Amino acid sequence: MEEPALPKFIAYRPHILGPLETKVRAEDFFALMDGRRSVRHFSSEPVALEVIDDLVRTASTAPSGAHKQPWTFCVVTDPALKHAIREAAEEEERASYAGRMPPEWLEDLAPLGTDWRKEFLDVAPCLIVVFKRPYEVMPDGSKRKNYYVEESVGIACGFLLAAARNAGLVTLTHTPSPMNFLARLLGRPENERAFLLVPVGYPAQECEVPDLQRKPLEEVMVRY
Repeated sequence: MEEPALPKFIAYRPHILGPLETKVRAEDFFALMDGRRSVRHFSSEPVALEVIDDLVRTASTAPSGAHKQPWTFCVVTDPALKHAIREAAEEEERASYAGRMPPEWLEDLAPLGTDWRKEFLDVAPCLIVVFKRPYEVMPDGSKRKNYYVEESVGIACGFLLAAARNAGLVTLTHTPSPMNFLARLLGRPENERAFLLVPVGYPAQECEVPDLQRKPLEEVMVRY
């Protein structure tokens, strides 16, 4: 049996910031991200594809189990395909709001003012559909497992949202359930399963968001 190749390592010498700059950068980034909101009112103004490319590049720098990078980002800008996605999503959402979701779920959603209508899927200039890859199909047709897929793809999606916010764009994390229609409409292979649908764009001129408050630090962090 052939011995596995020895790992290759390279020098890593990132620029080390001083304590003051470290503090300022942490504060500035928090201020930036604290302004992030989930948006449902998009402008139809296009976003340069080069910008979208950089958002996806950033998302793909996320750590992943065994460095498998078990994700595929499908960028949809074609109006007809966006509309087909909207129609399929609304079909699933109608069923969810009409009976799939238990009363307590609907109660929790009420302050957000959401319903089955998803017009933002038509209006937003770009939809990024994130697929997770539980396994890879090898050249000989065999399957090779990926590791910590949910965690890895979840982190990559977080990077994607942060990159969009940093670029002055707004996003929404949309999860119509079930999402099997996305693989069908986009012709994805059997080893890819829809994880998240992210509309990306600029906010509409009259954009509004729910008046919500985030939990304070003392409710989400414990020091030891």
